[in-house]
Amino acid sequence: MSVAETTRVLIFFAFLAAVCLAEVSLVVAFTLDRLNKKKTNILIGPPAILVHALTAAIIACVLWGYFVEPYRLEVNIIPVRTDKLTGVTFRIVQISDLHCDRKIRNEKRLVEVINALEADIIVFTGDALNSIRAEPTFKKTLTDLKASVAKLAVRGNCDLGHWAHLDLFFGTGFQLVEGKTVSLTKGGESVSITGLACLHMSPFRGLLEKVPPDQVSVLLCHFSDLVESLGGLNVDFYLSGHTHGGQVALPIYGALVTLAKYGKKYESGLYTVGRTKLYVNRGVGMEGGFAPRVRFLARPEVAVFDIGPAK
Repeated sequence: MSVAETTRVLIFFAFLAAVCLAEVSLVVAFTLDRLNKKKTNILIGPPAILVHALTAAIIACVLWGYFVEPYRLEVNIIPVRTDKLTGVTFRIVQISDLHCDRKIRNEKRLVEVINALEADIIVFTGDALNSIRAEPTFKKTLTDLKASVAKLAVRGNCDLGHWAHLDLFFGTGFQLVEGKTVSLTKGGESVSITGLACLHMSPFRGLLEKVPPDQVSVLLCHFSDLVESLGGLNVDFYLSGHTHGGQVALPIYGALVTLAKYGKKYESGLYTVGRTKLYVNRGVGMEGGFAPRVRFLARPEVAVFDIGPAK
């Protein structure tokens, strides 16, 4: 976590703590006055009402973030037109950051939603598990997903850091495409999809230089870190994840933390950087370990790219 992100988090929690402490202080003062048989208006003055309102808002947001928003799966459909296709549209569905836990959350719904989308290609851009006990859930979810052309994957930093000893994709129908480019054909037209392991991105230039300039080119990488280093390369679409959209975001301001190279610059959604369209997926699951399983103003998502002819 960067110094800026650490500072934002500390300020945020300091504010929450100050409001809660103020509320507790008001209640304690009111109780002591009652015990001493003093008449008091301490709970109904304008400052107290403001503290009550802020405390109620904090409680409501916490309940929403824990019980509601993590299950509000959103489908974002992005139509894209290109001169590199003449008569065929490729539907690419991206999922990212499943972070499967022992508790099943969105996995069953995810399969229903994606299979209804009738994808040509499904891509997974990393971070599979929070717990090794969730490996069967992850594998069943990926196995049950249907695509007419291919299912492709790259691993995230959690996969490479904690679960490198696991074959996460065996038997799921997903092909791991790290350090390679695959050409996929539909109706006589093709797209190239290149995958990179997020902790081993150095071969990106050599890989992408081999992609034909007249072919639609999609780059898969868990991190969005390379987006400003792609000059001169054929990369039409760069699909990434990792940030969770902050997982907790504030109105207007957005993500508090992204843990990404460029901070909030590419925190979630669609960006145009040079000739490349970057999409930073908010993911489906939530950060593991001791992190609270909450989402606020950062709904879990499935991204759908309908890449078709310009005319």
